[in-house]
Amino acid sequence: MATMRRILHVKGDVLCTMLLLMLFCLLLYARQVVISSGWDRPVWKLEVHSNSSSSRTLLGTSGATVGQESTGQVPSEPRLPPCRPQSKSKAAQSKSKLSQPKSKSELRSKGKSKVRQKKVVPTKMAGKPLPTLPPFDFEGYLRKKDNRDFKLLMDQPEKCHIRGGGSEGSTTAPYMLIAVKSIAADFDKRQVVRRTWGKEGLSENGLSIRTVFLLGVPRNGTVLPLWDRLLAYESETFRDILLWDFEDTFFNLTLKETHFLQWFNSTCPHVKFIFKGDADVYVNIDNILEMLQGRKPDEDLFVGDIIINAKPIRRRSSKYYVPEFVYGGGLYPNYAGGGGFVMSGLTARKLSSSCQQVELFPIDDVFLGMCLQLIGIKPSRHQGFRTFGIPRPSAAPHLQTFDPCFYRELMVVHSLNVPQIWLMWNLLHDPSLSCHNRTSPTSWPFKWKARVEETEEVEETDYGQKKVFVTH
Repeated sequence: MATMRRILHVKGDVLCTMLLLMLFCLLLYARQVVISSGWDRPVWKLEVHSNSSSSRTLLGTSGATVGQESTGQVPSEPRLPPCRPQSKSKAAQSKSKLSQPKSKSELRSKGKSKVRQKKVVPTKMAGKPLPTLPPFDFEGYLRKKDNRDFKLLMDQPEKCHIRGGGSEGSTTAPYMLIAVKSIAADFDKRQVVRRTWGKEGLSENGLSIRTVFLLGVPRNGTVLPLWDRLLAYESETFRDILLWDFEDTFFNLTLKETHFLQWFNSTCPHVKFIFKGDADVYVNIDNILEMLQGRKPDEDLFVGDIIINAKPIRRRSSKYYVPEFVYGGGLYPNYAGGGGFVMSGLTARKLSSSCQQVELFPIDDVFLGMCLQLIGIKPSRHQGFRTFGIPRPSAAPHLQTFDPCFYRELMVVHSLNVPQIWLMWNLLHDPSLSCHNRTSPTSWPFKWKARVEETEEVEETDYGQKKVFVTH
């Protein structure tokens, strides 16, 4: 009996073991079926819609990315990576880990791992490179070039009427009108011009000076929200903004030339001389007024940094690229660098009519040279106009970058930022400035010649990439 009980007990253990093995196999099979069918995946998912308006409202944009110019095509917004939720097993593991107390060493290692994870930059998916787009739609420009009359949105009709010139109620025109090309977002540049070399009033010799800024409509309004209200307030405050209803782009600077000349011919025809330039230049108005002494405003005058025998730029990567079907000539006519030049009132009135006869050209400097060539006026070159900056002198390393005694003899220096213009203005107007007590070999003040007519040939050079000697 005892042996039989032992045998039956052994058989019962074997049977229980077999049943357990069968159940375990069934569980493994069921798990494999569930995994292959995808039933354990979460049914919820997080979707990020690219056309949601709440994020645009928070960012203050309206259909365009901030800092990106609109080109007529809606840019595709960047896609966010899909949110991958954790599986139930991982979530359970994370809960169990959270419930357990952690030591200081584990916390430190976890913090370091989080920092490392934040620094990891995801690799971009390999794709086809985007085609290289042309820098400018010249064919579209040629189709629209006949549209050259745009509405004046902000005007200053009383700019050239100075009261009290003689009898009561009479007005006189200013001696010099300063016209500065600017864009809506560059309020800081306009303000430094108003406070320094473009300040309105009377010169030391009692000559009246007035200033206007030439602007167009911003191409990308999201760069400067409420730009129209800001410009309206600025125009009401300073009364020196001229705004036209064309896009303010590089190749539309020619429209600024033509519209300013039209405005001058109708509003300020009795101004004696005009200085026209950019907002990122330093101008020594006193030197220009000294140069104009003895000049008659009823005689032709056009003085600046004249470029002679310049060739059209044919490189597509250049800012000044012009294809042959736009300009087929081998050389440009002589033209002045747009950073700053001086002309008489008579010449400006002649240019106003001649520029209406010349077809629009995308580079404003060359366009004015074409207008001058049409009326037979030869521009004069003066080395005091440095519209392409000051090249670093190889034979004069002792010259300092911001030496006020060097800048004191110049008239126009291009490619300066706002702090540099402010610095040079204060250095030149320092009452303790002395330029005759030097111990260096060059103790005399630097002087340019009064006028230099040069006929050297200028090679095909991209002046926008030229190194200038202006850093402080």
